[in-house]
Amino acid sequence: MKNRFLTLTLLFALLTVAPNTFAADYTQLSLPEGAKARLGKGIITDIQFSPDGTRLAVGSSIGIWIYDVQTGEVLNLFTRYTAGVSSLSFSPDGNTLASGGVDGTIRLWDTTTGKIIRTMLGHTAPVRSLSFSPDGNTLASGSSDKTIRLWNTNTGHLIRTLTGHTSYVHSVSFSPDGNTLASGSVDETIRLWNTNTGQLIRTLTGDMGWVNSVSFSPDGNTLASGSSDKTKIRLWDTTTGKLIRTLTGHEWSVYSVSFSPDGNTLASGSLGKTIRLWNTNTGHLIRVLTGHTSHVNRVSFSPDGNTLASGSADETIRLWNTGTGHLIRTMEGHTDAVETVSFSPDGHVLASGGRDRSIHEEKTIHLWDTNTGHLIRAMVEHTGSVRSVSFSPDGNTLASGSKDYTIRLWNTTTGHLITTLIGHTHWVKNVSFSPDGNILASGSWDKTIRLWDTTTGKLITTLTGQDSAGYTSFVRGVSFSPDGNTLASGMARIIHLWDTTTGKLITTLTGHTNFVISVSFSPDGNTLASGSRDNTIRLWNTSTRQLIRVLTGHTRWVNSVSFSPDGNTLVSGGLDNTVRLWDIRTGKLIRTFTGHTDSVETVSFSPEGRTFASGSGDGTILLWELEP
Repeated sequence: MKNRFLTLTLLFALLTVAPNTFAADYTQLSLPEGAKARLGKGIITDIQFSPDGTRLAVGSSIGIWIYDVQTGEVLNLFTRYTAGVSSLSFSPDGNTLASGGVDGTIRLWDTTTGKIIRTMLGHTAPVRSLSFSPDGNTLASGSSDKTIRLWNTNTGHLIRTLTGHTSYVHSVSFSPDGNTLASGSVDETIRLWNTNTGQLIRTLTGDMGWVNSVSFSPDGNTLASGSSDKTKIRLWDTTTGKLIRTLTGHEWSVYSVSFSPDGNTLASGSLGKTIRLWNTNTGHLIRVLTGHTSHVNRVSFSPDGNTLASGSADETIRLWNTGTGHLIRTMEGHTDAVETVSFSPDGHVLASGGRDRSIHEEKTIHLWDTNTGHLIRAMVEHTGSVRSVSFSPDGNTLASGSKDYTIRLWNTTTGHLITTLIGHTHWVKNVSFSPDGNILASGSWDKTIRLWDTTTGKLITTLTGQDSAGYTSFVRGVSFSPDGNTLASGMARIIHLWDTTTGKLITTLTGHTNFVISVSFSPDGNTLASGSRDNTIRLWNTSTRQLIRVLTGHTRWVNSVSFSPDGNTLVSGGLDNTVRLWDIRTGKLIRTFTGHTDSVETVSFSPEGRTFASGSGDGTILLWELEP
């Protein structure tokens, strides 16, 4: 099969354009070579207003998105990270944006051209927080390597390293006069540093739990801190180090605090999904902003104080009117780790489900328009992360398997829940429809495979298998043969083939040296592909049960495999962040696709065979196109 890969030209929008002048199609920005679209914008890590209030920078697991505040449209995407962006900060003049990476690097970007000015190296762990000095000449960075570093922004040289914290530094903030730096840490302390000498001024303690955020008031006399002791925001006197007052009301950990420009209001975002606005003079609660459906990890005031931006693990950014508390707009498209994708039979819709590797679990299924790349709808019913999705052959039903131990069947036209299948006693890792759509197979970490009648929702039978030593193990993959008579499942290092009519075990295929994660039949049913934690893909003859060949190239686990509709090509996704395309007849690698910044958890060919999708832990789905 001869392939010609499409190379898309980068659509680059200058940040200096006036609002509403130009809005780029965000699905086309900064695409890796060979990709035709990106669905989703990655996991939100930080949000920052530009000093003039016209732009909002959003750090995500794939890069930095620049939004027009007035329209909510995407203006640009900066990508240069091999891992996600973990922190952001605008320079006081707005001409430079600093970004801290999960890979420990710091980059300075020219906000007019979008080009990198310089890269600063030194941290050995993710950069959790950044803060420019008031004159813009110094940048402070706090890291999971327990250090704080001060950098000369003009030269990129390290000025000094501040040590003393005994755990991750989650937040740093300059005082308005630039002479003091505050740092908050997982070691449950706040430290105030003299930025001229690097000496520790004092340490603030008080049974706070992890200190997630610190922020100076505009006059520099007060420091606010948000922590993980569930209910408390603390206001400190920066001159004496004494506690002024404690603000209580949040029911869970406080992740972010931010003063309004006039200093009279403090905003706080919490694990409890709410944002609270406080009167800093009296300590009284002004109002509670609700609407987010998961924890609020960032809040930021606009320079005029009239707007508050909030970023949440519910995959949205929300802009609020601080005077009325009303929601101005919601900006969507950010997604948590994508673990499963499936094309509808007509190829026009792509379903995705996933999870976050932190406290939050992604419990939503997204339906995307594959022609426009835009989100059609989100379906929320599961109470645990969604581990697998599969369309029925007619495309009218979507099945989803979840960490909440249930399987749910959805009407794809309305998004309404049809029924819930209950019986598994652990995570449902895989779901697959039979070719006629009458049976649904589900594989679970309860070490069973269950076959369900999709019309009645009743359990038909339960299949259990053993490995070569006689042990049962987690089921990590299920796939029906094209005629529906055989079901393949992966368990430990073994593949089981089952007779779907009788429920009896036909045979086992052995050879993998680590767990089998994914199995897939070729369209003609003659070949079975299996991906494994041993970093290999194995092709099996389903008639003779013999190994045809081993495909090697992935440098880490092979999480997912999918055949093209003509059966000549196989696509695979791995823990090495790559997507690979293989010639089935020769076993040779055709091409390796790079662009994801985290593990590729799932791959799927579209029905027409010219497009395949890859879903990643970076929170995005990439659509790749090839032509004969």
